[in-house]
Amino acid sequence: MATPIIAETATPPSIIVDHVSKVFLKRNSHSFKEAFIGWVRKKKVRADSFRALDDLSFQVGQGEAVAVLGLNGSGKSTTLKLVSGVLEPDAGRVFTRGRVAGLIEVGAGFHPDLSGRENVYLNAAILGMKREEIDARFDDIVAFSEIGEFIDQEVKHYSSGMFMRLAFSVAIHVELDVLLVDEVLSVGDAPFRAKCAEKIKELTSTGVTMLVVSHDMNMVKELCERGIVVAKGKKIFDGPVDEAVSVLQGK
Repeated sequence: MATPIIAETATPPSIIVDHVSKVFLKRNSHSFKEAFIGWVRKKKVRADSFRALDDLSFQVGQGEAVAVLGLNGSGKSTTLKLVSGVLEPDAGRVFTRGRVAGLIEVGAGFHPDLSGRENVYLNAAILGMKREEIDARFDDIVAFSEIGEFIDQEVKHYSSGMFMRLAFSVAIHVELDVLLVDEVLSVGDAPFRAKCAEKIKELTSTGVTMLVVSHDMNMVKELCERGIVVAKGKKIFDGPVDEAVSVLQGK
């Protein structure tokens, strides 16, 4: 297998996506009942393939904030899930350097029957924090999330905005090297979104690498200096974020 090409820089890239392809199967039975009847009758359930990513390659340097842009079904979220390790590529390779924290789905990793407090410890542990670290940062996590009065309530009673606040707050208080964000910053009120944007700028200024997927072009242009546009799983543009937005919008 060929060695991925790495640009000659003083610091190696934080993310390398090297000729990556990902294929999903689409089954054509519309329900469990139809699938079961087909199985009983020994009728094959036809499955078509969907190529979510097709030979995608890019690199992200340390401290760089990059947006992955595209229409629905273009492969943006699949890309983030491959970088996070949630999915594995069918072809090609993905490399990350350092500790990766992902905000890919609101409330992912939260147990609905546990309280906010218990989920902070659970989520932080999943992200690699030790008990002493969580103890030391717990008050800061809760303060940033602004849900202090609900912290001991079961999270199944939380709104999607409360989930996002707590999940984001846990992730940004981890000693992380790479932050992955998929649309979750579109949840919540405007003041909190602005607060999150400021925190992300602060993190990138200290060398944290960010890869973000969002349909909010204003937020993307505010947070990122570079944009990668994908269409039908292929990269069609990689350059300044303003130009990437223009390409996406067909201007």
